[in-house]
Amino acid sequence: MALPINILDLIKGRAVESERIEYKRGWNPGPIYRSICAFANDFDDIGGGYIIVGIAEENGRPLLPPVGLNEEEIDGIQKDMVKMNNLINPAYHPKISIEEIEGKKILVIWVFAGDNRPYEVPDEIKAKEKKYHYYIRYGSSSVKVSKSQKEELIALSGKTPFDDRPNTQVSYEEISLTLVRDYLRKVESKLVDAMDSLTKEQLLSQMQLLYGPPERRHPRNVALMMFTDNPEKYFPYSRVEIVHFPNGEAADDFIEIPNISGPVDQIINRTLEYLRINVLRQKTTKVKGQAESVKVWNYPYQAMEEIIANALYHRDYQTREPVEIRIYPDQIMVINYGGPDRSIRLSEFKKGAVFPRRYRNRRLGDFLKELDLTEGKATGIPTITKALEENGSPQAVFNTDEDRSYFHVTVPIHPEFLVSTKVFESSTKVRNKSILSSQEIRDQFGENALKILLFIKDDEKITADELAQKINISSRAVQKNIARMQENGFLYREGSRKTGKWEVLLSIKD
Repeated sequence: MALPINILDLIKGRAVESERIEYKRGWNPGPIYRSICAFANDFDDIGGGYIIVGIAEENGRPLLPPVGLNEEEIDGIQKDMVKMNNLINPAYHPKISIEEIEGKKILVIWVFAGDNRPYEVPDEIKAKEKKYHYYIRYGSSSVKVSKSQKEELIALSGKTPFDDRPNTQVSYEEISLTLVRDYLRKVESKLVDAMDSLTKEQLLSQMQLLYGPPERRHPRNVALMMFTDNPEKYFPYSRVEIVHFPNGEAADDFIEIPNISGPVDQIINRTLEYLRINVLRQKTTKVKGQAESVKVWNYPYQAMEEIIANALYHRDYQTREPVEIRIYPDQIMVINYGGPDRSIRLSEFKKGAVFPRRYRNRRLGDFLKELDLTEGKATGIPTITKALEENGSPQAVFNTDEDRSYFHVTVPIHPEFLVSTKVFESSTKVRNKSILSSQEIRDQFGENALKILLFIKDDEKITADELAQKINISSRAVQKNIARMQENGFLYREGSRKTGKWEVLLSIKD
């Protein structure tokens, strides 16, 4: 049966990272089943992988046209796999599809992340005496686990990423076949042609969107995120909120845009459409003595596309907070609550080189990649940086906290769009002050901000949680105020959450 992806894009590595694809010239069950085991264990939570039989490779790239398989070979492989799948411990059954590429038939094996990991497999699946081992992916290879890796792999058995977990409170009947059909049509999957001959359960099972035995089928969370009309029903605050501050955040006037909600891909597209129509602007400057004009954007679209897509991709759908976009005269800030994985060091953000160990929403990422809404592994920040550099824009600022409770991306406007020095100076005036009265802080930032500054002056090692208790407000409210104080140059934190300390960068007069 066809798979829910574009096979040509898969073969050429356009929608799936190369380390998640293996090309095999012919059927060799030993190494193939070691790779099936490794992909099913999904040690890095990147979503399993694909094994393509009938295409040779060179340096990790496919050699086309395919070598191909004949009908007799394919029949034999399918019979072999029925038996060999049960030799994996516990039994594991990947999905397979017979495809025709350039007049040759190939076999595509989709090895999705298993629900019952860890898996082990005989070193040689056809050997009489079978010695079982656990395998994981290391780069583009399938390798036996070390002792520490084995312990970590076993610990992962109860840690399925949230988007791949079943939602036992919801029936799969709530999934919209209209949205499923639209997705399959967009990615040009051959599965769309088979929809009319399949039951809803069969179709969703082939897409690996259901969990459980036939009598107790439930949708996985990613199915509700992508293929229901109102995911907010299942994941409260799964939306984007946009606020304009035309005169800066300290001013009383602001404009709230109606919330953007719906399936995740639609939220991304509608948010980008709003920004493209209402926010993004291009400026053309004629240069004396030069034939070509210089064109720059206030905010390059490619950078904003990557920022918005990744905010929805990597957000914590268990956190009841929206993705916030704040638009100021001189910058745009995107705030995503439920910050980055703890495997990412804070120092990596400053270097612009972020390589997460694991992904929070592995299945959601695959759907968004198929729709060209996000790119491959660890390419987000480099893509943003490159787009800003090519536009001549200042670099974005990435920020999170030790608790990983939020993730901020601040994109400064291109200097050409600072309408006047007066406007720019008014937005940065507070940052340059060294002395402020208590009343000035209250007027511009509120009573809670003043209390936070005063408590920190008394105790430079006080934590955000302790501040929340002392002021009697939520931790989120504390983090928002701290972020504002940092953005305005009032606060600086050095060191970790446990051993670091705060520094108040202004004098407060009564």
